[in-house]
Amino acid sequence: MKRQLAVAAAGLLLLAGCADPDDDGGSKPSSGAKDVAFFGFAKANSFSQATFDGVKEQAGKAGVKAEFFDANFDAQAQIRQMQDAITSKRFGVFVVQANDGTASVPAVRKAVQSGIAVVVQFTPVGPRYSTADPQVPGAISLVDVPVRNGERLGRLGAGACRTVKAKPCEVAYLEGLKALPLDNARTKAVVKTLRSAPDVKVVAQIEGGYTRDSGRKAMQDLLQAHPGVDVVIGSSQALFGAEGVAKGKDIRYVGNGASRQAVAAVREGRWYGIPYLPIRTAGAKAAELGLTKARGGTVAASTDMSTLVPNGGELTKDLVASSGITGEYDE
Repeated sequence: MKRQLAVAAAGLLLLAGCADPDDDGGSKPSSGAKDVAFFGFAKANSFSQATFDGVKEQAGKAGVKAEFFDANFDAQAQIRQMQDAITSKRFGVFVVQANDGTASVPAVRKAVQSGIAVVVQFTPVGPRYSTADPQVPGAISLVDVPVRNGERLGRLGAGACRTVKAKPCEVAYLEGLKALPLDNARTKAVVKTLRSAPDVKVVAQIEGGYTRDSGRKAMQDLLQAHPGVDVVIGSSQALFGAEGVAKGKDIRYVGNGASRQAVAAVREGRWYGIPYLPIRTAGAKAAELGLTKARGGTVAASTDMSTLVPNGGELTKDLVASSGITGEYDE
């Protein structure tokens, strides 16, 4: 998934302070029930807002409120918010999109020890990026495993190469942010997968970031060095910027994003494919898991988000058409 998502994701992906007191989540609490606290990347981030829409909807069905704590991509502010929410004893469930998965471990551990049902959502909490398993005992994990995401990008890139005549097929990866460990783990998986495919040559790894501007700049640099590149992989936000720079060139794109605009780009044939995730649905699922556990039910300890969609989320034009998928949020 845009610099916002990067930063959110790792540190990705990714206004410090408390949640908007006027945002009551559209639902009223039942007597004696505890509410759901959503620690999202940022309220200004459409990805986080779509996740919260799902959380809020599920909380309403359960008769409780959902509250968005907006750290505005500030990892330390998010950790303070979690600590304050634990102290308040107002919440029975935390849904956590960690801005920094490693730094968040102590706060998540304290919440679990305090009897709160914690659902780690989208980004792993802990130092390992190759597993969906909870890295804090007692937490529930509903994440997009970064290494597996990278493998999906690599497979889609290799698939795009099979549609071009050039041998070898030249591929460039516009990686997220080189300073982020999560992005580095994803990059390694993308490149390893591509290099294992026949007739594929990785010609460039350039920091593409998570904004249109960063993608535009990366594409300019890429085309200067490799004007004959066949396939370009990057965040959906970066690719929307890159497309304009490469206008008129016969390039296949693979985007890492699940917005309505990214799905439309695949449906229209402008992009070869994307690893798709149902963002609002996953938010609702996270709230469902947390509320079930908070009320004494048994739930799966870990769920890979890619299992919630057809073909593990590897969508190309034909599958977008046959599945009817349109996306669950706007860029």
